[in-house]
Amino acid sequence: MENDILQLANFLRAQVEVVTSPSFLFYSKIIFIIISVGFVVGIIILLIKNSWIKDTYVEDFVEFSTYRPYGAQKTFKQWGKVIKRLETGKEGEYRMAIIEADSLLEEALRGIEYKGERISDLLNQVDSKVLPSIDRIKSAHEFRNKIVHNPSYELTLNETKKIISVYEQAFRDLQMF
Repeated sequence: MENDILQLANFLRAQVEVVTSPSFLFYSKIIFIIISVGFVVGIIILLIKNSWIKDTYVEDFVEFSTYRPYGAQKTFKQWGKVIKRLETGKEGEYRMAIIEADSLLEEALRGIEYKGERISDLLNQVDSKVLPSIDRIKSAHEFRNKIVHNPSYELTLNETKKIISVYEQAFRDLQMF
């Protein structure tokens, strides 16, 4: 029995010497540093792929620093494409300009977090304090529906400019540009 205890004590002493040796501690530190760096990189990758940071901090910071809603720059670029369609002189391009302006307004309203399946649902939720020209916007949307569902409808440049000006005023009211 005493012999077994001595053997166990010698074994434990040898293990303590291995664990406390400088080379073992050095390699242990390196391994744990590598594991820690791996975890930090993994967390950073997950935060980048997840939209939590963007939703929580980036959007608010951009809105605060530019005094405009988040996404206004993108909307302004797309609006430029809508305006270029008017310069072509083609009726098909006029139709596309109105359709694109309507879909841009839908995106903007969804960005403000209005809920609904269609833009008409979104427009019914909007108060005249947010969009003072809401009635004109609803009329412009109805006109958009008319030209989409009636392909034989003849569209002129003047009609298109009137409808586009309604959408432009809506974007100005929403402070998109």
